Amino acid sequence: MMLYYYIKIAWRSLLKQKMYSVIKIGGFALSIAACILIALFIQNELSFDKSYPNANNIYRIIGLFKDDSKISKGTALPAPLTKVIKEDFPEIELAGRLLPNALFGAGSNQVSTADNNESIYEEGFTYVDQELLDILEIPMVYGKRAHALDQPNSIIISRSKAERYFPDQNPIGKILYLNNDKTKPYSVKGVMEDFPANSHLRSYDFLLTLAGVEYYQGEQTNWGASNYVGYVQLREGTDSKQFEKKLTAGLLTNHVIPEMKKAGDKDADKLINTLSIALQPISDIHLKSSDINDYKTVPRGDIRFVWLFGGVAIFILLIACINFVNLSTAKSANRAKEVGMRKVVGSHRSGLITQFLTESLLYSLLSFVLGLLIAWVLLPVFNELAGKSLVFPWTNWWLIPVFIGSIIIIGLFSGLYPSFYLSAFKPISVLKGKLSKGAKDPILRSGLVVFQFTTSIVLIIGTLIVYSQMQFILNEKIGYDKEQVMLIQGTNTLGAQIKTFKSELQTIPQVKSVSIGDYIPIRGSGVKRNGNSFSKVEDASKANSVAAQNWEIDEDYIQTMGIKLLKGRNFSEEMTTDSQSVIINETLVKSLGLKEPIGARITNGQIYTVIGVVEDFNFESLKEDIAGLCMVLGNSPSIISVKLNAADMSKAIHSVTSLWKTFSPDQAIRFAFLDEGYANMYADVQRMGSIFTCFAVLAIIIACLGLFGLAAFSTEQRIKEIGIRKVLGASVNSIVQLLSKDFIKLVLIAIILAAPIAWWAMNLWLQDFAYRIDVQWWMFAAAGILAVFIALVTVSFQAIKAAIVNPVDSLRDE
Repeated sequence: MMLYYYIKIAWRSLLKQKMYSVIKIGGFALSIAACILIALFIQNELSFDKSYPNANNIYRIIGLFKDDSKISKGTALPAPLTKVIKEDFPEIELAGRLLPNALFGAGSNQVSTADNNESIYEEGFTYVDQELLDILEIPMVYGKRAHALDQPNSIIISRSKAERYFPDQNPIGKILYLNNDKTKPYSVKGVMEDFPANSHLRSYDFLLTLAGVEYYQGEQTNWGASNYVGYVQLREGTDSKQFEKKLTAGLLTNHVIPEMKKAGDKDADKLINTLSIALQPISDIHLKSSDINDYKTVPRGDIRFVWLFGGVAIFILLIACINFVNLSTAKSANRAKEVGMRKVVGSHRSGLITQFLTESLLYSLLSFVLGLLIAWVLLPVFNELAGKSLVFPWTNWWLIPVFIGSIIIIGLFSGLYPSFYLSAFKPISVLKGKLSKGAKDPILRSGLVVFQFTTSIVLIIGTLIVYSQMQFILNEKIGYDKEQVMLIQGTNTLGAQIKTFKSELQTIPQVKSVSIGDYIPIRGSGVKRNGNSFSKVEDASKANSVAAQNWEIDEDYIQTMGIKLLKGRNFSEEMTTDSQSVIINETLVKSLGLKEPIGARITNGQIYTVIGVVEDFNFESLKEDIAGLCMVLGNSPSIISVKLNAADMSKAIHSVTSLWKTFSPDQAIRFAFLDEGYANMYADVQRMGSIFTCFAVLAIIIACLGLFGLAAFSTEQRIKEIGIRKVLGASVNSIVQLLSKDFIKLVLIAIILAAPIAWWAMNLWLQDFAYRIDVQWWMFAAAGILAVFIALVTVSFQAIKAAIVNPVDSLRDE
């Protein structure tokens, strides 16, 4: 009965103060919706790669190279590494490899079946060992996982691809051809379940066998080339950190250093101080690989973003709780007589505390129900912003317990202070009218308002800086011309006709130049990378070798990409010696210490003569410094780049498409534009900026709801004063200033507090970029002016409303 009585009183109180109830519930509901969306995002990010049966014992092998004070981390390993460590170390139960990059047919291919000549472009190809299947225990739909990739030319495809190519059939034994190569049929040995969306391997639908594969003579036993990603499953009870030391020492001493000495490297012993091996838990790959140079075939997360968004959710919820506390204590005068009378007739303080906590829990319940609905409605929009496919967990067993628990925790947290504050009123003070002006704790209330706006201003400044950095990246001079460059993909299927196709493209009036080559200065589908170590030929050892990219290009690549040639000349098909020549960038010139680069001879195992030097250009993300680059005249035919000079772009595309159909009628043309690919490299930054903006707006809205309520209360308490001032001749403007100045002071204090916090946080974020903006004073000024303007508009609405009331009515009401 008492509980029923408390709920009834709480409901009446809620209805009696409709505006304040709407502000409390509305602010709570918005903050709860934001927290739910962020919680779903965080839960998804933390769930990556935890579904494998032995996930706790599965690790990815990381190579660490120490150069002075800098430590570089990478996943590219020599071909024989996993085999020898499994033989040498009993702690390793299984060891397997994956080849994920665009070399040797991994990445993307044109696919056709024995029954259909139509060639369809597909991504998601990778080479794997049989043991990697066993490590991951990949579930199968058709066929058995054991020995599925033991035989050469075997392939496993995903359920979705099996349904595409072999609908309503068992595909075991069916044949697939890649890139129209009928001399190398792949036999389907199994159909696996699609990798889940929360797997770092989710982009792979075609697993090609590594059995019997050797990409060049001696490749599978070569310790000097690193292309593979290694995974191991440790035996139960093995301490991975202790084992790392044993693995490093044994691998270097017994294999790497002896192999380097055999290859003629006299300084191989120095590797013991520069190379080491680390084991990364498979569940850490998605969130903790930002400092690791790996093959990012799918977008990765960042544990820092998880903590950041978690912190934002907490602060937004705190802002809403502050609104509740502020408005509850501010309206204390309205409850003072109630408390006094109830104490006079015998109510205990514990009963009053229970009453007020019940009201708080009622607000929390209504807010959670509304917040849940808002989050459900906004989830599709949030998915688009975050690049996710989150679903609402209506059927999950934990939803109701978490929901009820959160209602209780938030309700008690937000209502605890007001309950003790209101229940502490003394009856004699109330009855004497000493509490007629309401709350007696303005310092606390002012401090909470400052906290609200400090948080909001930090988010506003962060949004401005993220947006400015994004614009800087998209418009920065990057050393090549990315505009109007059409990338035709899958052109390796043209075979011997590719040169003829290039010649025909050059006859189209809208085409300026054409280049054949897979090495494109962006990251994307089918784009290749190939790292090598280079040194001057005259060096006796590899002690002074430097890492650089080694790209195969044709004689029209530099012109098509708009790269500036600083010294020397370009490649020429007419000069047979150019097959042993290279063009390098400025960074590689400096790294090798070439005082006169033209005519210098450098080697990566093969000796080349430098014939040209190009200006440095950014061929990776602007988060990274420009690395060394060596370009050789070669054949990498999967992509053709077409530089267009067309005011009518649709006509140019139509001409290129029509020409493609005459060369490849069974294969649809597939193309993209270089500038679009460049922008896609920074999609994660753009998403972060959009989410940040939404949270900043939400924080401001919730803070302004509270400020609106406090302004309404302040105006209500000073209604008689306003009437007297108007009778004495005060203008509307002076009254607005009178009622607004105290709140504006609080916002100005918030700006002062927010500026250093935002400066520190955003400088920390900008450190991820090798090329970045400077944090400017105007960003803080703009955020401050915006915050003052928003606060002024919020407060002025109530102030103007009070100022234009007839003073006779104000004094009569009072």
